[in-house]
Amino acid sequence: MTLATTVHVGVDLAWGPKNRTGLAAVGADGRLLASGSAGSDDEIIDWIDAHALRRGVVAIDAPLIVTNRTGRRACESAIHAAFGRFDASPHSTNLGKPEMNPPRGAVIAERLGLPVDPSLRNRVAIEVYPHPAMVGLWELDLNLKYKHKAKYEFAFRKREFERLLDLLEAEATLRVSALPRWSELRSIAVAATGHGALNRIEDEVDGIVCAWLAYLWSIGGQRLVVFGDIDSGYIVAPPAPTHAPRPRALRQAPRSSVRFQDATGEMPTTADAPVVGEPEFSFNGPTGPHRLTMSEARLLEAALQVARSG
Repeated sequence: MTLATTVHVGVDLAWGPKNRTGLAAVGADGRLLASGSAGSDDEIIDWIDAHALRRGVVAIDAPLIVTNRTGRRACESAIHAAFGRFDASPHSTNLGKPEMNPPRGAVIAERLGLPVDPSLRNRVAIEVYPHPAMVGLWELDLNLKYKHKAKYEFAFRKREFERLLDLLEAEATLRVSALPRWSELRSIAVAATGHGALNRIEDEVDGIVCAWLAYLWSIGGQRLVVFGDIDSGYIVAPPAPTHAPRPRALRQAPRSSVRFQDATGEMPTTADAPVVGEPEFSFNGPTGPHRLTMSEARLLEAALQVARSG
């Protein structure tokens, strides 16, 4: 690598320095050059300085512009409208959340000396979100469930995680398999017997996805567009999908402390059995058993939490 080489960077930014931030760098040709993780802002900047002396696009999975005091940003509503049926909606962001005053992503961009103007294709920091990007670019019928926070059974999560790795390996531009670190990531995922092993590499893999998005943004074209604007906030993602989402009857249900049964009245026989129809929750009350819809179960859970906290 020479000083003249442009490098694009992906940053899967944690909400705070206590959690790890995934990082990755790709060359001007899209080839994966390095990946890793960091904690503090200083560590993140140091990693980027070490791997991208001449920065092109830095794609950050975190809000960069937040102006609304409550609710969600307009760009988040737009992403939800386009990708929500694929389970790829973003979190709501507003200034009422302490971590958004100021947004950590904006601090990182400023320290890198980069503008956050999405009209630029070089020397810029942009906000991205991997989930809708995966759905749109790979035409997935549902967002991959590889995150531990989604509370899926480990065996199912591991399959989803390995599917993500397969999809990244299939991207000819990235050439991830040529990087020794990728072999380590793949080995960790294959050998994993519990959530902890996947948790340790999850952010780094997300960083690689972000770096790929940085490269795609740098070369232009219509694979990525801007949802929102620079005044109220934006997210760079693929255009709204035209393909159909997976029917709800065929979606894997997350692990829950309340056992659910499908619309046929039968309990799933295994942890990974698909749910047929909209899930219904079983509740054995003082007057007998009840079937609850998802909305009723959530209301019951909320009331229970209030009662226990009192």
